[in-house]
Amino acid sequence: MTNPELSPPRPLEGLRVIDLTRALAGPYATLLLAGLGAEVIKVEDPRGGDLARENSPYVGRDGVTVERAHADDVSISHLSRARGKQGVSLNLKAPGAQQLFQDLCRNADIVVENFTAGTADRLGVGYAAAREANPAIVYCSLSGFGADAPEGGKAMDVIIQALSGAMYTSGDPDAPPVRMGIPIADMLAPVFAVIGILAALEQRHRTGQGQHIDVSMLGALTSFVAIENWAALAAAGMPARTGLTVQRLSPFGVFECADGYVALVAVHEKLARGLFQAMGAPEMSDDPRFASRDARVANAVALEAKIAAWSRTLPTAEAVRLLEAQGVPAAPVRHPEEALTDPRVMARVETMAIAHPRYPHQADLRTSGIPIRFSEARTGFDETLPIAIGEHNRQIYGDLLGYDAARLEQLAKQGVI
Repeated sequence: MTNPELSPPRPLEGLRVIDLTRALAGPYATLLLAGLGAEVIKVEDPRGGDLARENSPYVGRDGVTVERAHADDVSISHLSRARGKQGVSLNLKAPGAQQLFQDLCRNADIVVENFTAGTADRLGVGYAAAREANPAIVYCSLSGFGADAPEGGKAMDVIIQALSGAMYTSGDPDAPPVRMGIPIADMLAPVFAVIGILAALEQRHRTGQGQHIDVSMLGALTSFVAIENWAALAAAGMPARTGLTVQRLSPFGVFECADGYVALVAVHEKLARGLFQAMGAPEMSDDPRFASRDARVANAVALEAKIAAWSRTLPTAEAVRLLEAQGVPAAPVRHPEEALTDPRVMARVETMAIAHPRYPHQADLRTSGIPIRFSEARTGFDETLPIAIGEHNRQIYGDLLGYDAARLEQLAKQGVI
């Protein structure tokens, strides 16, 4: 951990976030804010806490396990998503919880929630309640279908992938839909949420007023799907799904090798000629089917068959060497475990090690960092990690809000915290 006294400040230091989120989409948004320096107070229900606490696998004194064997085993999901956050407990359904929430808002800059549409308002912790306590509050709602959607519209990543059309953008034409292996909707929507929060903070500098930010997972992912004009492709007779390649950019995509796969891009004339040289077939540049970009696209199936016949005879490393020698962008297709330990991303802390705070040597685990670098600031996470639900109740409710010991005891007896 970098010594903050010897390092530049983080960009969002001095801002305080009330984090009402759970699962992945919301917690990832607040994780980004924490990594940029904001103080994040994670609010969990004392009766069970964040859903991610129950995500297998776990890490603890026995290393990594599928099932929780000990009380202090921690979900690796929670270990990753709770970095840099302080944890308090608050039962939002208990009488008196709304007053406590408003006290938190009076001492905060940002609130983030990812309940289903309408839930925060029903619980008395929606934007109206937050604004009543603090008109300058920047309040972000992150939901499946938007804060104005009919109440109760639940969404998980796979549901959003299905509804967005994303599942039919990958895979072979006659293959089943392809679920992306990373939770793309859960990760993409929070990035838009953070962009919205930062924009609202900038506007607040000019006006002094906060506002409500509304981001939907479906809208975020569908906006990415829409970057391609699927109707235009169909009108041109170009298949939308072409498996490992993109025929409208041919040659562009992934090809099988003797021991793995190689990704290559040879869209433009110079690159295409370099590819043909690497293949040992420079005469392909004179073949009318492959002599121009439009011709290569029109004859993509035949061209890709020739590339595949060549690449299958070579080890991946040799194919990459031959392509790079001709200036053709190429790379081996790596397993995620290998990719996470790429020296370049490790050096930039774009991935980073995580460990159970009590058993740090029981597993070699890596997770995401903050993939942004600043010339005059740093990023990263404080050592704070809420292992127990409500671990920082006394610091937040006592030191920040000024609640005395008797009031905290009473709130606990009433089941509020």
